[in-house]
Amino acid sequence: MSTTGRRVGRPRAQQRPDSGLTPREELLEAAAELFTTHGYAATTTRAVAERAGMRQATMYHYVAGKEELLAGLLESTVAPSLVLARRLLSDGTASAEARLWQLCRSDVELLCGGPHNLGALYLLPEVRTEAFSGFRQVRADLKAAYGQLLAATEACGGLDADELALRTDLVFGLIEGVILIHRSDPGRPPESFAAATADAALRIAGAATRVAGWPRAG
Repeated sequence: MSTTGRRVGRPRAQQRPDSGLTPREELLEAAAELFTTHGYAATTTRAVAERAGMRQATMYHYVAGKEELLAGLLESTVAPSLVLARRLLSDGTASAEARLWQLCRSDVELLCGGPHNLGALYLLPEVRTEAFSGFRQVRADLKAAYGQLLAATEACGGLDADELALRTDLVFGLIEGVILIHRSDPGRPPESFAAATADAALRIAGAATRVAGWPRAG
């Protein structure tokens, strides 16, 4: 039995400083960098493995391939917002307008935060294939949560189903639209436009923005 205290596993192609990440997390980090800088189609599994400091054969011990890595990265841009949305839906201590504003701001910061513009991966044609149905379902669940919060606002409470669906499409489209802004100006801190985007979403909902007691950025 080993007594060296080193992590047991398949051998790496090169020695790398211990990042504290699991091998799968290292692969996801490598994939995020390569997919967003070189493109998904142009990135090989060998390149991902080498960027993570392991052999290509070793990579398949942790993931099935590029599709699984892309799916994991895509879901990481949606799942935290869905968790927040469900918590906000069950929170009766704040107005629906305030909760919607908070979700919009947080969602923008998630989509545009981090060292890599993962939101830009939404634009890949591969995302429309069956391999990414899990991501699309989580995204649909998040959109439905937006719709529920909109329906609970004073301005949207009396809308019929078609009008509410339109408002939901507009708000959700606005939030995801920041992906293009971030791609054209990656140096702009997400915090600088997250609150403004949330304000715009509330205008679409028909509510005044920044009323007393609403959350602020920061």
